[in-house]
Amino acid sequence: RSSVAHLNCSIARTVEVVGEWWSLMIIRDVFLGLRRFDDIRDDLGISRNVLSDRLSTLVAHGVLEKVRYSEHPERFEYRLTEKGIDLQPVLVALLRWGDKWESPDGPPLVLEHKGCGHDAAPGLACTHCGELIGPRDVRTHAGPGWHAG
Repeated sequence: RSSVAHLNCSIARTVEVVGEWWSLMIIRDVFLGLRRFDDIRDDLGISRNVLSDRLSTLVAHGVLEKVRYSEHPERFEYRLTEKGIDLQPVLVALLRWGDKWESPDGPPLVLEHKGCGHDAAPGLACTHCGELIGPRDVRTHAGPGWHAG
């Protein structure tokens, strides 16, 4: 696979960090409360070397932090950083898409609003007026980081 990091595109830069499928599954597991290497490995059925590599990448990019929880023997767990927590809407959007298009028996997980106990759904809202908007309600234009090439 070749890199897309050279593209002047936030999606391309994001894919460089979290676009490999194991990375997203690891982040999902940490969101679900699995923080230790063996717990993540057991849940995903991933090889030790691939998990180690993906965790190292996520730590290097500041998505996860590695925190020691035992001195003897030395053991670590992985926790989401603020940067990692900011991936929650991305995971929820993928979950919702998968629920709609790839889960014929219904959603494997349901998101519940802790405040009222009802189902929660992701939504895009205007930062100015707060109105919920859909894919046909937005357009793009060059931002401050835009440059041709």
